[in-house]
Amino acid sequence: MKDLVLYCKSYHRDFLRLKRLLESIQKYNVNQIPFYISTPEDQFEELKNILGSSEGYLWVSDESIVAANPRTTPGIEKTRSGSLAQQAIKSEFWRLGISENYVCLDSDCIFLKEFSHTDFIASDGNPYTVIYQNKEFFQLAIDRKNPKVEENLRLEGDRVKALFDREGPNYYCPCPPFIWSAKVWRSLDEQFLIPRGLTFWDLSAPEHPETLLYLEALLKFQAIPLHPVEQLFRIYYYDWQFYLLRRLGESVNKLSKNYLGVIYQSNWDLDLDLGAPQKSFISRTNRRFKRFLRYLQSYL
Repeated sequence: MKDLVLYCKSYHRDFLRLKRLLESIQKYNVNQIPFYISTPEDQFEELKNILGSSEGYLWVSDESIVAANPRTTPGIEKTRSGSLAQQAIKSEFWRLGISENYVCLDSDCIFLKEFSHTDFIASDGNPYTVIYQNKEFFQLAIDRKNPKVEENLRLEGDRVKALFDREGPNYYCPCPPFIWSAKVWRSLDEQFLIPRGLTFWDLSAPEHPETLLYLEALLKFQAIPLHPVEQLFRIYYYDWQFYLLRRLGESVNKLSKNYLGVIYQSNWDLDLDLGAPQKSFISRTNRRFKRFLRYLQSYL
């Protein structure tokens, strides 16, 4: 079993973004950390057509990850929304027994500079944990009159924290890459899910994001020492955030001083969506108009 791999769960709509991620990994992966990609089995041929070859990554099927849990109903991923299936599959990757730790990436991640094993694993062999209170982003959202952003994340934190009977401040890791330990996921399974007759698929829900479940399981069961670090990538959650920070002088070159990479989240950065648009022409025009208004607002 390896001690560390990179992993990305993807699907056909994101394959152009995934190609960009793969290119950045090939450019900056100093220690040649293995990179695993999972997709639905019936999308593998399309994946190979987009990425050009199998060089630089190892593929596993989503179905094999689902099947690795004997308590899970085969095909359960097809009964869930894409976002819920994705977060459960990402969280169950450890069951394949490939690695003790994995850096979980999203397709819209881009590495900006060289990275190595020591960016993710501490000197004692345990992974760093991205954990923070997210105050800077909350304040930015309040300053820009977007209070719902803070409110929704705080409610998520409260709900997941309550599952584990923990009191105290809310902690977050909403931004990939996530550095996840199989020991933490195993402790959640053995000490929380199995005694209640549950699987991760039962617990995973929009109000229980996998990122918070991992953090709360780590704090509750302490399967590994806590080596806290701040987020590794700069993430632009919303277009208004991107416009504002660029207006203040942020750039890709400057980002690389503090971050390993950047994420232009695909819920607003649609340029690399693969395939025909899913929204009507009127809906797309309306979206562009609102985006332009938010761009103008960044000057205020």
